[in-house]
Amino acid sequence: MTTSNSQSCETLWSLVGTTGCPVIVDARTDDDFDADPRLVPTAIRRPGLEAADWADSFPGRSVVVYCDGGLKISQATAAWLRQAGAGASYLKGGFQAWRAAGLPLVPEAKLPSRDGNGRTVWVTHERPEIDGLACSWLIRCFVDPAALFLFVESTQVHRVAERYPGVTPFGVVDVFWGRRDDRSTFETMLAELGLATEPMKRLAGIVRGADTAQPDLAPEVAGLLAVSRGLSASAADDLQMVAQGAMVYDALYRWACAVEEEPCVEPAGRAVA
Repeated sequence: MTTSNSQSCETLWSLVGTTGCPVIVDARTDDDFDADPRLVPTAIRRPGLEAADWADSFPGRSVVVYCDGGLKISQATAAWLRQAGAGASYLKGGFQAWRAAGLPLVPEAKLPSRDGNGRTVWVTHERPEIDGLACSWLIRCFVDPAALFLFVESTQVHRVAERYPGVTPFGVVDVFWGRRDDRSTFETMLAELGLATEPMKRLAGIVRGADTAQPDLAPEVAGLLAVSRGLSASAADDLQMVAQGAMVYDALYRWACAVEEEPCVEPAGRAVA
């Protein structure tokens, strides 16, 4: 029976990538995690059996906790969090239910290390364009909401990554998180992070088309290309571009999800795009 202290997998997945997404905590034991070292998108690892020691880290925040089966560990952890002032619930059925539902899971081994504040830190070239903005949106929405981005001259990206341990380069040549053959960096990230859902693949086609000036790849390519050029011309700095670009990709992703749910219905205005 559903209670106010539990959340279904479907409901949680509908929140991932939105501003209403709660903090997601993977509270599995080390043995359970080692048996399948993947994470629900945006999840952070915390030892559920030690919840009393860290529960006060999320006062006033909305949190969803999962353990392997959604029983004693996640329910007790959520209770500790509520005692500490968080709005906490547990995932019904836990990790097993999420996996059984076929929902995306991110391989922990593919994620960059985190800094002392628990954030991933990424570096790419200044004035990011279509592919770079799509990647920054993907990282913040589906990997690490607290991610930091450093923007430097393109010739300095590799040097910064070498000089500062823990800083991960992306969107340039000769890095893991870069273009591969005719695929964009965005497509590389989708494949490596287990996020290549049908809506994401639809979005990826638009990103590739706009980034490589191939308008025939999708009717929406021309629109994204125009908006992106406008952002580049009007944004005061790189961080503003990321913030404004996020709104564009939020909208495109939600549109792609709606198309996927109703594949026989063309969204209003698609031909115009």
